Amino acid sequence: MDISIFDVVGPVMIGPSSSHTAGAAALARVGREIVGEPFIHVSFGLHGSFADTGAGHGTDRALVAGALGMRPDDERLRDSFRLAKENGMGYDFHRVELDNVHENTVQMVFTLRSGRKREIIGSSIGGARIVITRIDGYETALTAQTNTVMVEHRDVPGVVSGITRALSLGGINIANMQLARKSRGDMAFTIIEIDQNIDEMILHDIDWVDGVKRVQVIGTVESLADAMEDLINV
Repeated sequence: MDISIFDVVGPVMIGPSSSHTAGAAALARVGREIVGEPFIHVSFGLHGSFADTGAGHGTDRALVAGALGMRPDDERLRDSFRLAKENGMGYDFHRVELDNVHENTVQMVFTLRSGRKREIIGSSIGGARIVITRIDGYETALTAQTNTVMVEHRDVPGVVSGITRALSLGGINIANMQLARKSRGDMAFTIIEIDQNIDEMILHDIDWVDGVKRVQVIGTVESLADAMEDLINV
């Protein structure tokens, strides 16, 4: 079994708990990246241990900080409530009971400027490692440990092969691929973990595959920008 130094000493972070603080910040940062467009409010549903001890361990502040784009080791994390107010990002917390999930799980509902809502569920599984288990109703297993291409498309023959062909022609190696769908012939979600960075031309080629609705890239937890960008400015 491979063991990294982070499994032994834990991540660099602000706060008492890698699961409740660093992991929470990472979850919200990845959630923000998945949403990928301006939002004005985030509703955090806390499950299990997150709900029981989250406030004492700084989970609430970490989640807000992550939604603002901060890293787990950002000194501003303690001031995330104030910074959210200054940047026009509303938020609320409530307890939820979810089925078949890790104890440290959060349900994040982002309200976009358009009024549309995006739901993302994820868990902090220790050592600041996370897994996104649901995106807008699609079951997923996104870890953000590698660069990840996410494609929403129609569930029809030829779409997935078109996506993988575009990656192959662009010299991109696939490390892992997941396919999720709500029902046969409806919309589907393909999540592809890749070994390299990917350029815009390859994404353009994927976007042109017949049946593709949307394509985006999610960076690793470490690589996501920590600046508070236009996603939260109103």
